[in-house]
Amino acid sequence: MTCIIIEDQPPAQRILKKYIEDIGFLGLKGTFTDTIQAMTFLKKEPVDLIFLDIHLPKLSGIDFLRTIPNPPNIILTTAFSEYALESYELNVVDYLLKPFSFQRFARAVNKVSERRGVVNIGHQNTDSTPSKTEIYIKSGYEHIKVVIDDICHITSDSDYTEIITDKKKHVSSEPLRYWLQTLPEDRFCRIHKSHIINLRNIDKLVGNQVLLVGGQRLPIGRAYKEGFLKQIL
Repeated sequence: MTCIIIEDQPPAQRILKKYIEDIGFLGLKGTFTDTIQAMTFLKKEPVDLIFLDIHLPKLSGIDFLRTIPNPPNIILTTAFSEYALESYELNVVDYLLKPFSFQRFARAVNKVSERRGVVNIGHQNTDSTPSKTEIYIKSGYEHIKVVIDDICHITSDSDYTEIITDKKKHVSSEPLRYWLQTLPEDRFCRIHKSHIINLRNIDKLVGNQVLLVGGQRLPIGRAYKEGFLKQIL
């Protein structure tokens, strides 16, 4: 995929360039410090993806989006969270809140690649092997096989975690961050310092709580609310 960067801060430009280099199927066609320069370039050479800052000289990223007809895929990069809702109304692919990790960057690019039918980063599959549907939970001296889709939520309780399925509860010594790294990130999300949920198990949101299909209510932590809402919306 061809892409450009519209970003006026050199440190942010360097980070984006490094991340783009680390992804094999992205080709950077240009870096611009304001949207006017980028508009001139895009008239001559369309691209598949734009990494767009919001606070820019001359014309903001949001105003830029409102002015260009049929924009390409847009990933917003900004230090300000208050534009998230407005950006999704403009049909951006993702909203990266600075500073963001390479993992978060790659997840955003994967959303673009899914739209275009490109294989996901980190999931290249040349032998058509199906993605993992089961995991093994180490509990004491046992390794218990669990179907991933059966997991309702995972709760941390100091020195151990509880993996709750629709049939039973398993106790593991692995920390919560282990399950974040192990489970599919498009299906599981951390909503609280002590809770990860299966997004397919959500019944509805009630204030700052998630009501799960089985009737259990879990709190949404303030630090996790924005990321959670972006993932489900």
